[in-house]
Amino acid sequence: MAGTNYANYAARRRKRVHYPFEEVDRGQPCVTCGDKCPGFSPHKWRCTCCNCGCRREEHDIIHDNLVTVTERLNLVAENAKDIQMAKERALGLGYSWAPDGLPPGKVEEFMNSLPNDQVPRLHTPGEKFRDRQLIIQIPKQDMAEEFCRHLGDATAVENFNQFLELREEAAFGVGRVKEYLPQDTECYKCAGEIEAGELAVFADRMDEEGICWHPLCFTCFKCDELVVDLCYFFREGQVYCERHYAELIMPRCASCDELIFSGEYVKAMNESFHSGHFCCQKCDTSLSGQSYILKDEKPHCVACYDNEFANRCEECGKTIGHDSKDLIFKGNHFHESCFEQRYSCGMCKQSLADKAFGNWDGMMCCLECYEKHLARTCPRCGEIIKPGAKRLGYQGKEWHDKCFVCKVCNEHIGTKKFVPKDDDIYCNNCYEESFGTRCAGCNKVIQSGGLLYRNEPWHPECFACSGCGKSIHNTRFYFKEGKRLCTDCFGEKFAPKCDECNKPILGQPGKPDTKYVAFQSRKWHNKCFNCKKCQTSLVGEAFTMDNDDKVICPNCAQE
Repeated sequence: MAGTNYANYAARRRKRVHYPFEEVDRGQPCVTCGDKCPGFSPHKWRCTCCNCGCRREEHDIIHDNLVTVTERLNLVAENAKDIQMAKERALGLGYSWAPDGLPPGKVEEFMNSLPNDQVPRLHTPGEKFRDRQLIIQIPKQDMAEEFCRHLGDATAVENFNQFLELREEAAFGVGRVKEYLPQDTECYKCAGEIEAGELAVFADRMDEEGICWHPLCFTCFKCDELVVDLCYFFREGQVYCERHYAELIMPRCASCDELIFSGEYVKAMNESFHSGHFCCQKCDTSLSGQSYILKDEKPHCVACYDNEFANRCEECGKTIGHDSKDLIFKGNHFHESCFEQRYSCGMCKQSLADKAFGNWDGMMCCLECYEKHLARTCPRCGEIIKPGAKRLGYQGKEWHDKCFVCKVCNEHIGTKKFVPKDDDIYCNNCYEESFGTRCAGCNKVIQSGGLLYRNEPWHPECFACSGCGKSIHNTRFYFKEGKRLCTDCFGEKFAPKCDECNKPILGQPGKPDTKYVAFQSRKWHNKCFNCKKCQTSLVGEAFTMDNDDKVICPNCAQE
């Protein structure tokens, strides 16, 4: 654009009087640091605070009354009356900005489609969010020469004005909101469907017809933030905020936040800097061609780094410079030589600097001496258990964690229950299978509640009658012909029968029906030995036999 009449171009721009941001924002609190920052104190050329180091926009900055993007761009407002009416209309609806051409109901619908904290409703966090986005997305130093402090020579000024003309005539546009979409359309960003009848945003800079966005999808291609007030800058099929559009055209200085229009600048730390702006974060000394050290991603000269961040040696009290080894032990810092003076291996007496070491029973010891003289051997694998290795101990012995396994199934035991035997360990299941007491009946391990009979262990349920199979645990039983029999089975098979009731006569001490009377080869329960006629008990009494071989008393015999 060489040869452009910039006098005519400047005439199309409106000159405004602005106070430098250092004055209106001075003392404003830092949103990031809170009470740690006493207030914004501008650096003489950086875009950061001298008190906390945070960027200007991270403070509760005061907006400078550039209400519309058109005014912030410093463009001549040929339709100033319409712009003023749009402002008043937005204020009347309760917003600091509202999209043009929409009835009040549709404005509300548009605002409801945005995140609540980004809706520019008056006297809300959304209004302050919009003010902040105006400053971040449309930095004043990109707007006019009067806001630039580091443009440089006349060539840089000419390049700057060329950039302004190119930007505002070839890239700048304002998104239009259509209140009624006639048909279903695909969103240009998310590829989702915008249904017929919904609101949609259109960009006049797009050559293709029908391209539109959801209101929430009309964002900068670089930062993915909603473009403030729908004002975008178009390049290669994408929309951008002004900040990131400008950075596609020219590099931006990471220190002063101004675009670089001079031919010479510095590239460092994946950033661009004006010549002379790549400086120590502390003393502002130029670092171009100099050694520097990063601290919290900020460059520092060697001297400032040593003064501000280097540690002091616990032994000699001097600073441990950036070019010295900083050895740390128990939270204390040492020069390498000072550490060697204070600490050495208690066995081989050699320095412990640059060696693995530990403290065992109050003695400092290098790893080699530890392994040679102090380390324990794992009972399973026979190898040394090195310091720091995970280990498990039991009754004075230690195993590698991986070696602490069951001898039988080889499963890792870890913190599960186990049973030690001799020099081996077993999980509960394997120990019981290998060494547990087995039932003489089922041959399974008796885990609890067993009983012993003739030196043989039994499950209670397995200790049963040979006749009926019922458990005889805690009940009276008989042993006959090598078999255990319950009372019923023994009485049925082996006990004599009562001559009267034909039931077994069992000699169980303490029970009344176990006493009996015997006469010749016949037997009776005591309760059954009665006179056949008068039922008088004949136990211990005289009796006789009638013609039917039934016992009767003498009186009934005389009758």
